[in-house]
Amino acid sequence: MITSFLMRSFDRSILIAVAILVGLAMLLPALNLLTAPDHPLHVPTYLVSLFGKYLTYALLALALDLVWGFCGILSLGHAAFFALGGYAMGMYLMRQIGARGSYGNPLLPDFMVFLNWKELPWFWHGFDMFWFAALMVVLVPGLLAFVFGWFAFRSRVNGVYLSIITQAMTYALLLAFFRNDMGFGGNNGLTDFKDILGFNIQANGTRAALFAASALMLALCLILTSAIVRSKYGKVLVAVRDAESRTRFLGYRVEHIKLFAFTLSAMMAGIAGALYVPQVGIINPGEFEPGNSIEVVIWTAVGGRGTLIGPIVGAILVNGGKSIFTAAFPEFWLFALGGLFVLVTLFLPKGVVGTAGAYFARRRAERQTRAAETPDNLAVEPMAAE
Repeated sequence: MITSFLMRSFDRSILIAVAILVGLAMLLPALNLLTAPDHPLHVPTYLVSLFGKYLTYALLALALDLVWGFCGILSLGHAAFFALGGYAMGMYLMRQIGARGSYGNPLLPDFMVFLNWKELPWFWHGFDMFWFAALMVVLVPGLLAFVFGWFAFRSRVNGVYLSIITQAMTYALLLAFFRNDMGFGGNNGLTDFKDILGFNIQANGTRAALFAASALMLALCLILTSAIVRSKYGKVLVAVRDAESRTRFLGYRVEHIKLFAFTLSAMMAGIAGALYVPQVGIINPGEFEPGNSIEVVIWTAVGGRGTLIGPIVGAILVNGGKSIFTAAFPEFWLFALGGLFVLVTLFLPKGVVGTAGAYFARRRAERQTRAAETPDNLAVEPMAAE
């Protein structure tokens, strides 16, 4: 049953995208670890980490596309789920430091020793085990999304009002995590990580493995989301997006349909945050910034919402451009980003992938029409009876 469910996701475009991601998961680590630094095909470690960060952003954009592109929920709070998953992973990494911290305390992280904490807070217990941290990576964002969505969707909050509420939730978490007495490092956040699963987090092999894990997780989530949107549930999800009142009139529990998609999307965002933190080496309250959630919307719109592959392409293109432009023209980057969003909205409303897909579909339809109108395919009309 599960196999048949997943096999529905393998159309040509998804299959190609998954093959590319799996190929990258093997190729880039090999070019980094198995080639000499002076070899023309060598990929430096910093580029491996940079590309790994782009893939976590792509996973975050894919998570947003599930709810925005297919359910019509414009969430401006997905940065919150991303950051919560990152904090869960950061807490595990902090517990792995042990007595190697600046203060040599085997139990308390350095920031707690500095703030004169006497004992480890209750919510830090268990994060010395990877399986527990991995569970929290999906459970905490998923639980927050479930509770938030339960009240919002039952109250039939829609449209711009829902978007504003999700942004308010993100901003509230930003203010909370800035406080030193919350136990999450305050303004400085969590950093100075040493190990992950017993491996040096700065080692080339670990960096390559994290990149491969990001690529494979993105491929897995792409398969899962594609299978979902192509299932019967996916058809209802699109119906909710296009005609919510009619779908409710037909007897569907619209709030339950939205709630499942919103919760699953938050869990995917949490996984993206967990893969992001060990590759960048820090997590702080700045990840909750409402502007980060707006950037995710831009990535999804540029690539093409409702296409699954589009948000992945958009996240990589925009962040790749950001890395280039912020180095060459740092003072103009925000203007370029805003202009890009305006241009895409006006001239490419379906995004890069959506517009390209529509173009090729139109060309295919024209070829089929011309083939059907050729003399060999025209049926001979019978002669009219006199």
